[in-house]
Amino acid sequence: MGTRAGAPTATTQNGRVREAVTTARRIVVKIGSSSLTTTSGGLADERVEALVDALGALAAQGREVVLVSSGAIAAGLAPLGLPRRPRDLATQQAAASVGQGLLIGRYAASFARHGLTVGQVLLTVDDVTRRAHYRNAYRTLRKLLDLRAVPIVNENDTVATEEIRFGDNDRLAALVAALVHADLLVLLSDVDALWTGDPTRPESTRIAEVRDEQDLAGVSIGGAGRAGVGTGGMVTKVEAARIATGFGIPVVLTAAPLAPAALAGEPVGTLFHPVRQRPTARLFWLAHATSPRGRLHLDPGAVQAVVGRRKSLLPAGITAVDGAFTAGDPVDLVDTSGAPVARGLVNYDAIELPGLLGRSTADLAAALGPAYEREVVHRDDLVLL
Repeated sequence: MGTRAGAPTATTQNGRVREAVTTARRIVVKIGSSSLTTTSGGLADERVEALVDALGALAAQGREVVLVSSGAIAAGLAPLGLPRRPRDLATQQAAASVGQGLLIGRYAASFARHGLTVGQVLLTVDDVTRRAHYRNAYRTLRKLLDLRAVPIVNENDTVATEEIRFGDNDRLAALVAALVHADLLVLLSDVDALWTGDPTRPESTRIAEVRDEQDLAGVSIGGAGRAGVGTGGMVTKVEAARIATGFGIPVVLTAAPLAPAALAGEPVGTLFHPVRQRPTARLFWLAHATSPRGRLHLDPGAVQAVVGRRKSLLPAGITAVDGAFTAGDPVDLVDTSGAPVARGLVNYDAIELPGLLGRSTADLAAALGPAYEREVVHRDDLVLL
């Protein structure tokens, strides 16, 4: 997906974009690699300066800003003599270790012109899925905002493995927006808006607002951008919008050069309206930020108890166990057909469970001790899918 040359910009959207933006006190802004770097790698200074000027203007109004910035791997390509984004994880991590320092240094210098201090926050999936890590990430971001610093968030690409990656910074931005209880998420890219198809074709039209899934019916969504330095595309941006709006956060999607207009409340890009009240934050994260480390197969009675009556999962209702997980890991609860019905944080190691299946907690406590009277997944650590 891209921007149609000479495409007109809408001037009205019933005031909803302006209202969502101008009333937002805490704003998360995400910018992609292709909007910060050249096609050969390296940071494009004028693009960084333009973004920082727009965010600095928000901070000058007393509003809180969190920046989720891609670009570490791309920024490290040129210094390492790499002609393109590497495919193997080890070289990606090496590029990130070089580029991350360059990226945060450039931001620090740029924000200093506005009298602002930046704080680097590098996250992995574990930082937002395990309870202790999740709470620590929140405290860190909250304290940076309280101290009037600008948190700059990125995935910790230097240590993240395929098993613990967010996959793209669009998803990370949506999850960070939920974590800090943002009032608005702005996704900046090389795309000016969501279109019904390829923007270069005359039959494609810009979608000004998305209120529900019906507004996305028939939309042809493209993949990664032409620059080849990013990992996302319109698919990841729409999914990020789904995640954020599901937490009650409106989303504006537009091109990075339109950031000043978008952040000033002008009706540019596409506005995704929130679709529901905000759910419990930790369960929201469990549903959207985690990848299951295993599966627990439930009998029909257990499915009814968990889904229909919102009860905890007990050993008596489990028929089989898949995976190599440890206590505290996320696992999927699946029905008799193998379809996931819920996800939860398990209280036992996988190796412990086979000997407990089909037995009541009272029997287990009598035979093995009171430590085995606990639930396999407590209802407070469980979210329906």
